[in-house]
Amino acid sequence: MRSPKDAHLTIYGRKPVLEALRDPSRRVAKVIVATNAEGSIVREIEAVAHAAGVRVAHASPGRVKSLAGNGRHDQGVVADVEAPALKSLEDLLASTARGHLLLLDGVHNPQNVGLILRVAAAMGLAGTILPRVGAPDLGPLVIKASAGVAFQASVLRSRTAEEAATRVHEAGLPLLGLGAGRGSSLPEARLPVPAVFVVGDETAGISPEVSRLVDTWVSIPMAPGVESLNVATAVAILGYELRRRTLTV
Repeated sequence: MRSPKDAHLTIYGRKPVLEALRDPSRRVAKVIVATNAEGSIVREIEAVAHAAGVRVAHASPGRVKSLAGNGRHDQGVVADVEAPALKSLEDLLASTARGHLLLLDGVHNPQNVGLILRVAAAMGLAGTILPRVGAPDLGPLVIKASAGVAFQASVLRSRTAEEAATRVHEAGLPLLGLGAGRGSSLPEARLPVPAVFVVGDETAGISPEVSRLVDTWVSIPMAPGVESLNVATAVAILGYELRRRTLTV
């Protein structure tokens, strides 16, 4: 069951908060401003929030940093934004419309995560499993890299990648690992529906804990001398192949 916390995103930074307030498709539940935050953009945030009927609270700078979870980029402003597409993994596994899912295992870079969410949405994937451990929060860095898609992308939460892989197995879905030089070449591989594709960081790859749960490995064919691709680039290639097959069926 979806929890209230899972249905919201905490965003921070003056421009991201102001953009969220100005976007009529976003519902901002609350804005919290640090007591020492000053400047015209802070006044504009408060004015736009009041005009939209959004409650503005004030808190100590330390409290704002704690809420943001980032001591360098909060700029004295955080906001609680509703994200109706954010849900638990169990929500989707319990449904019949599963399609193709992505599982991110140890993908730490917020820009990569944002790009992956954008690709997943563009290629029509059913969702992206983003573990709470070993992955960045859906903060402004991820949102910016996704070009705002992170607000409406189907993001599924689990505690760890291993826990998600275990749940996938229990639900009877195949788990396919995307690994350099492993298994079948992507263009010729059998890609069942529904299925979950797990990708790891380009440096460390998929963790041993998740690797042991992978049913089938697929790889992207590359020219000699290149060992790996950026994980977001690899997901883009995978997503294109899945989309191509869907459109040609």
